[in-house]
Amino acid sequence: MRSERRYPLSNPKGFKARLLNWAGGSECFCWLDSNGHTDPLGRFDGLLGIGKAGELLSGARGAFQQLSDFRENTGDWLLGYLAYDLKNDLEALESTNPDRLGFPDLFFFQPLKLVEIVHNTAIFRYLPEVAGEIQGDWEAIGRTPESLPIKSGEPLRTRMGIFKEAYHRSAREILSAIHRGDIYEANFCQEFFVEGARLDTPAVFRQLNSISRPPFAAWLRFGTRHIFSASPERYLTKRGQQVWSQPMKGTAPRHADTKMDGLLAQTLQSDPKERAENIMIADLVRNDLSRSALRGSVQVEALCELKTFAQVHQLVSTIRAQVPGSLDPVQLLRDSFPMGSMTGAPKISAMAYIERLESFKRGPYSGALGYFGPNGDFDFSVVIRSLLYDSEKRVASFPVGGALTAAADPDREYEECLLKARAMRQVLEEQG
Repeated sequence: MRSERRYPLSNPKGFKARLLNWAGGSECFCWLDSNGHTDPLGRFDGLLGIGKAGELLSGARGAFQQLSDFRENTGDWLLGYLAYDLKNDLEALESTNPDRLGFPDLFFFQPLKLVEIVHNTAIFRYLPEVAGEIQGDWEAIGRTPESLPIKSGEPLRTRMGIFKEAYHRSAREILSAIHRGDIYEANFCQEFFVEGARLDTPAVFRQLNSISRPPFAAWLRFGTRHIFSASPERYLTKRGQQVWSQPMKGTAPRHADTKMDGLLAQTLQSDPKERAENIMIADLVRNDLSRSALRGSVQVEALCELKTFAQVHQLVSTIRAQVPGSLDPVQLLRDSFPMGSMTGAPKISAMAYIERLESFKRGPYSGALGYFGPNGDFDFSVVIRSLLYDSEKRVASFPVGGALTAAADPDREYEECLLKARAMRQVLEEQG
């Protein structure tokens, strides 16, 4: 049972900054930030878990069962991620592509200390062994500055995992498979990376978050490994017996001119190719959720809804289902993982093509990051628009990708990848 204390906040934004700066030097923590987005499915404005009462690191094989056992044994809050390559625990698939970072396929921890920000209140929930530290931590956070100086480093050179010509060759092969009818859609990704990087990690998160202001910002650190995520996409959330998934497919850039920006948004919403991408994945998600859902409860609440973010316009669909109250929450993840927006359709065939043609192991990228609550409710975002970093190896990686359908133009898809990479590349260049 956690001890709880509540503190009113006169300046929630300033408290967030102090809280993150206070936590940033810790060896293990996870920060989730909604950035003020209005979200009827969200339960907090910010959530910090820090310190480890227990942890689970796993390779792919048997990972979902281990996670189920870990969640049941703790009966508490858990924060962490599921890497894309957990597909190998679900299907007869492998991951043999080069892996620059070597992150585990699954990592979750039970935080010693939990701080939740809801509107103008900070809620401290600490395990018994650290409950006596609540007041001292509240005071220490208050003494922590809101801003920290950025440590300058050496100029960083971003490198490409594959060049444009190789991207086009692989894209054409996928399009040939689509035209043969082997698959309908595949999300093909490429990696950008930096070697010899000494990153100022608090500055990286602040800069990435300030550029994108996404609804699912996250910074997870365990040891020397960091995930900085500026994700706009929800994978799956559970509230009681209701679950929702919000696949995102269809992208257009923003424009500084208001009239031109509106035209780009309107064009995206009516583009047959972009809508086809989204509709195919919405149907795939509907099928995934039906595995655990009560009969007849799966509904598409919104299809190809336009949502606008700091850098891009996106098409988002919302699928809802009702599940049995006795269902293991991990089973919902098992039934729908990896998310359709990052694989393709049919899912297994698309993943096989992806594995053969991509030049890197995805790892946490295009997996899921989030939390379980003590009652089994959860919320996970898709790990996209994200930087992965190992401070010991001094390697940073930021993969990006896009969906290929029968109507796809490889040149246009390649440019979309560059658009999605822009924020991460900007952050790394500003580190130099």
